[in-house]
Amino acid sequence: MTSQPMADVPAGDFLADEMRAMLTRVDRLKPFVLQETMLPAAVLLPRTLVAIEALLLGERAKLHGLGQSYLRWLAGPGRSAPAAEQQRRFATIRLRFNEHLAQLDLFADAITQRSEHETGLWLSGLDVAASDALRLDNGAGVEEVPIICYLDRGPGAAIRRARTRLPGGVANPVAVVRIPRERMVGHGIASSLVHEVGHQGAALLDLVACLRAELRGRSQSTGDAWHCWAAWISEIVADFWSVARLGIGSTLGLIGVVSLPRPFVFRFTLDDPHPFPWIRVLVSAGIGDRLYPDPQWTRLARLWRELYPPAGAAPGVAEVIDRLEPTIPELADLIATHTPEKLNGMTLQDALAHRSRSPDALRRLYSTSARQPARLRPMLRFAMLGQARWDRRLAAGQESRVVGRMLTGWAARSTLRMAMSTSSAITERH
Repeated sequence: MTSQPMADVPAGDFLADEMRAMLTRVDRLKPFVLQETMLPAAVLLPRTLVAIEALLLGERAKLHGLGQSYLRWLAGPGRSAPAAEQQRRFATIRLRFNEHLAQLDLFADAITQRSEHETGLWLSGLDVAASDALRLDNGAGVEEVPIICYLDRGPGAAIRRARTRLPGGVANPVAVVRIPRERMVGHGIASSLVHEVGHQGAALLDLVACLRAELRGRSQSTGDAWHCWAAWISEIVADFWSVARLGIGSTLGLIGVVSLPRPFVFRFTLDDPHPFPWIRVLVSAGIGDRLYPDPQWTRLARLWRELYPPAGAAPGVAEVIDRLEPTIPELADLIATHTPEKLNGMTLQDALAHRSRSPDALRRLYSTSARQPARLRPMLRFAMLGQARWDRRLAAGQESRVVGRMLTGWAARSTLRMAMSTSSAITERH
């Protein structure tokens, strides 16, 4: 008995089945609130979670609409369309589906880690610290942006800023900060965090374009110092933000990141937005000396030169250093006195720096803070610990324990405040 050959499957029927299969997979994507388990204190703040869920649910609704429209088209005028056209339309929607999965994965990394023992609480505490880092001092205002943190491998931190485009072209509703696992928890974690928050703050205040234009206006050639500073200004501004908020703890954390084999520390290029590590540390120290004058910045710069003597740098790099180093004080002054339009005449130093971060003020605070540590803002506490670390009043193991308790405490207090606020709102309505 011979089997009968199967009839050809119409392309439209095949693609309709493929579309239904894809829509079934879309239906199986659940909101985070229905699938993630974590301690209440590790949960994202409601505003942040709502922004993420609203984005993802909206994108799934669009996918459903596109899929159903495609099926109706296939059953109607599309039935007589060439198979290639049917496939083209299907492939376009499938691409949108994969872009949505990329959006989902971006936030899943940050949310799933909230279920990890202890790590989830620390991440929640870092969210609180990041929000404090973005908040300006001295009455200056900046738009509030939800910020979430997560951990990943690698030596450096990174940020996907709010308002930037996600896969698929939609605007990111929150800032997502990646923190290196090797920095958890202890020395340098605040430096990495606040540097990335500085990128978000610089975007909200439109700092980079204005400063770059001013630096290029001072440049006389493509090889002079001001041309280099203009190429690197986006990272220098983020370092400025970090030093202003954290004092010497920022520069110590930076040293922890860029303490690499010597060839990397002296590798000069304008293709990378980061200044090469050797000069970047000196710029950070120069900013610190401009904002919070103290002999400690000279001592720190001298220590860095001992760790990486510039005498052995390649001749071309040595020439670049000779051009750059004398201009660091002027560069720091230019940024400190910059008056962004959105600050209504206030300088960056006025908005970001505060006398409470001066070395002497931080030393006094460390001596008395044990009495009421919970009353200190996160940035001030981190700045105090960084100063104590430099002064050798705080050992590495002790610092790690203190930072762990700080992050856990911020997470717990944030959750309790949120619960009390919700309870009060419910009571008022009844």
